[in-house]
Parts: sequence; C-alpha cells; structure tokens
Amino acid sequence: MKASSDNRRLVVHTDGAARGNPGPAGIGAAIFDSSGNLVDSLAKAIGQATNNRAEYLAMIEGLQAALRLGADEVIVRSDSELIVRQLTGRYAVKSADLRPLFEAATNLLRRFRRYQILHVPREQNRTADALANKAIDEGNCVTF
Repeated sequence: MKASSDNRRLVVHTDGAARGNPGPAGIGAAIFDSSGNLVDSLAKAIGQATNNRAEYLAMIEGLQAALRLGADEVIVRSDSELIVRQLTGRYAVKSADLRPLFEAATNLLRRFRRYQILHVPREQNRTADALANKAIDEGNCVTF
C-alpha cells in the first residue's frame, strides 16, 4: 500500500495470544489511519511461545508495518499492561527472554517522529485479538 497523507499518523492495535503459557501462539495487528479506516492488518502463527513473547512480537510487527506504510507518528494500543508499562518505562524488563524483544520494539519506536503507547481494555482491542486468534486457528506458522 502506498503512503498517503492519511498514513503519516497511524493507530496500531496489537495483540499476542498463547493457548497455554507457553503454547500455540499467534500475533495480530490492525492498523488504522487518522480517520479510523483500516489500512492494513496482519495475523501470523508463531509456533510455541509465551503470551508475553507473542505480545512483543505483535508490537514489533505492527510497528514495522506502520513504517512500511510511511507513518512518522504512531499511536499504539495494546491490552498487555506488562508490555505497555515496560515500553513506557514504568516497569523494568526483568526477563532475559523479553529483553531483546523490548530492545527491538524500542529501536522501532525511535524511528517515528512521535509515538504514544496506550494500554486499552481487551474490549477496545477486539480486531487485533481476533487476528491473533485466527492465526493460531489457521496455524500458518512463522518462526521468530
């Protein structure tokens, strides 16, 4: 999709899901323009993972998609309190497994002129949640 002026500021909803912890996992991201129109989405199965790993991978994939669409500002909405609080500096990243994912997400965020990361209730993240669960159901596995 070509970048347009509507794509300069995007809203990215991300979600990761794992059935079991760890268990079969998937990621989803829904990307909206500033008018609320869906401009892109993704759903990928990621094999066996924890829910927190899936949440980070969804965040990373969503940010990469926003960059490909030409965004220079992004608002990220996630229902993962842990990931949001780690990325906003309220929580330390104590897990050695999550540290590289945190660093990858942080490096992507720095590529935007402006960004905001918000925790939203699951009900406000239904599209990304449905995409993550669809990925698990369909099982199109991508290894990270």
